[in-house]
Amino acid sequence: MIALIEGYRAGLFKRAHWLPNIVAGIIVGIVALPLAMAFAIASGVKPEQGLYTAIIAGLLVSIFGGTRIQIAGPTGAFIVILAGVVAKFGVEGLLVATLMAGVILVLMGLARLGSVIRYISDPVIVGFTAGIAVIIWVGQWQYFFGLPGPAGDAFYQKTFALLQSFAQLHWPTTLIGLGSLALVLLGPRIPGLTKVPGPLLAMIIATVLTTAFAMPGVATIESAYGAIPRTLPSFHWPDMSFDQITMLLPAAFTIAMLGAIESLLSAVVADGMAGTRHNSNQELIGQGVANIVSPLFGGIAATGALARTATNFRNGATSPLAGIVHSITLLLVLLVIAPYAGKVPLAALAAILFVVAWNMSEAGRFVRMVRRAPRADMVILLITFTLTIFTDLVVAVNIGVILAMFQFVRRMSSSVEVLEEDPHSLRAELARLGVEHLPPAVMVYSINGPFFFGSVESLDRALSWSRDAPEFLVLRLDRVPLLDATGLKRLDTTIRAQAKKGVRILLCGASLRVLRKLVRAGIVSRADPASYFADLGEALAYVERERAEKAALQPQSTSEA
Repeated sequence: MIALIEGYRAGLFKRAHWLPNIVAGIIVGIVALPLAMAFAIASGVKPEQGLYTAIIAGLLVSIFGGTRIQIAGPTGAFIVILAGVVAKFGVEGLLVATLMAGVILVLMGLARLGSVIRYISDPVIVGFTAGIAVIIWVGQWQYFFGLPGPAGDAFYQKTFALLQSFAQLHWPTTLIGLGSLALVLLGPRIPGLTKVPGPLLAMIIATVLTTAFAMPGVATIESAYGAIPRTLPSFHWPDMSFDQITMLLPAAFTIAMLGAIESLLSAVVADGMAGTRHNSNQELIGQGVANIVSPLFGGIAATGALARTATNFRNGATSPLAGIVHSITLLLVLLVIAPYAGKVPLAALAAILFVVAWNMSEAGRFVRMVRRAPRADMVILLITFTLTIFTDLVVAVNIGVILAMFQFVRRMSSSVEVLEEDPHSLRAELARLGVEHLPPAVMVYSINGPFFFGSVESLDRALSWSRDAPEFLVLRLDRVPLLDATGLKRLDTTIRAQAKKGVRILLCGASLRVLRKLVRAGIVSRADPASYFADLGEALAYVERERAEKAALQPQSTSEA
């Protein structure tokens, strides 16, 4: 409830702010009406379930979320994964998966993982989002052109079947679809209709035309799914078993990840528009609560909707009150005009989803990334995109993230350097220490960057001397921000291996965090002051003492001989 509390403290619930937030909520509720039904149908469930989701999730995210003007509901990003779950496990399985995803989101918020989500790389996000857009676009051909349902389960099978069935194109349905598409794109430019959202305009005019003129063969919501009930959703606890939970866990995790990514991206954009600052962990908790409660009343997965959030802000929203009004508006629509919504032609909803798919694809950004991004990022983008279309969204996201992690490790390891500091470069520092020159048989090396499992080979390469090994090697750690278990092991192995060759490694300059790890690993001993030195000056002073003691013992050894 952070957003509510902050809004109250900022005075956004005073009477002066009521009207703009109420107006914004009503407008965004009207905009959400066709989208909620279209997303539900495309996900394989009844249209009223999309309305239930928008009502419940919109209300709960506004109350429990971490963003002042966020609008939540069903979105296009979920269509592919939800439709797959429905096809395999049925609607009941989808409700269980959504509830599980809600629990995962709440746990992520409580574990303060909100800030971690933003580290998923752009190529992965753009790749799977563009892939989803292609699947949505092809999936709506059936309704837009009035084609028979495609055979096959795989994307390529359905696409091939649809292409073969274009000879059976239904012209009245196609004309309704084309007209709806034109109204979605161009309707707000018509004088006098600039304030009417394009999707709403297309839905209303297409419904009036199909109702006023007999158009046999034009499918509507009512003819395909039955009448939309004018009643509130009832509570229903979905049947679930341990085996079902186990099978649905990958899908639930994907729903949670997609919901987290999309809601936080939408929150960031909302911050940029409104000049606010969202709480990412509270936002995940709010989204989690919404996805736990929504399926208990027949709803499906929900997340922050960027387009609806932007519409909310552009119409004057400043507080969560607008999101609450948005839910109330949809509830009134459900109770009052539900029978008329059943007359909406599916071709009009397909036209709306065509535009949604185009906006989701971010085609310009996709093309720019293919042309200008580093080759590795471009490959990750294309692999994620291709796997999303031809295999499975779970596989695509997991492989994309893994490839991005490998690429990150490769880049980090290549940026770590173990460099020799020659006497000339150390001249100024030695002068400050009161040392005229670097003692003979002493070399100074510095590790620049995190010394972790991906970069340990750099130390071995640097110490492969082509000339005589030194007597002392000072290894500076002041530029090492972190040290993992592999780095500690390699450092210990290197110290022991060099000692056998007569080279004594002196560690110095580590940060307190790194020093604690060295002590815990036993590389630095509190009982042995010679195992670690605070800085280069202390290390060189120790070298001088050792050399002096050795020189003092040498004449004595000679006389005894």
